[in-house]
Amino acid sequence: REKLNQGLELMIDSPSIGWGVQIDRVEIKDVSLPETMKRSMARQAEADRERRARIINADAELQASKKLAEAAGVMSEQPAALQLRLLQTVVAVAAEKNSTLVLPFPVELLRFLERAQNQYPAPQDPAAQPPPATRPPVTDE
Repeated sequence: REKLNQGLELMIDSPSIGWGVQIDRVEIKDVSLPETMKRSMARQAEADRERRARIINADAELQASKKLAEAAGVMSEQPAALQLRLLQTVVAVAAEKNSTLVLPFPVELLRFLERAQNQYPAPQDPAAQPPPATRPPVTDE
């Protein structure tokens, strides 16, 4: 506005100097823009806001991915951390009483049970074992 005021003052003051009239101040009170220009400016402003929002969202995604990668590194060093995280998630979901909780069976637990079974074989069922071989009685002849 100030630049427009100065430009208008110069344009109006130049021809009036010859008449002996001096203009002290020119001030623009209101500017009317055509509707097409208003719509164009509104679209540009909306596009700019959307661009900034996308940049902010992308930055947030980048930060979240870095934190998730860091957490994955920590959890890979401590396998129990993954189980604790799973239990925390179960607790959080179980707090909502209106949902059904389906728990996956951890593969690590299966591997643990398999290793334990290989170390300590389960006792055999005596009924399933073949009878011991019998020898004829020894006599003193």
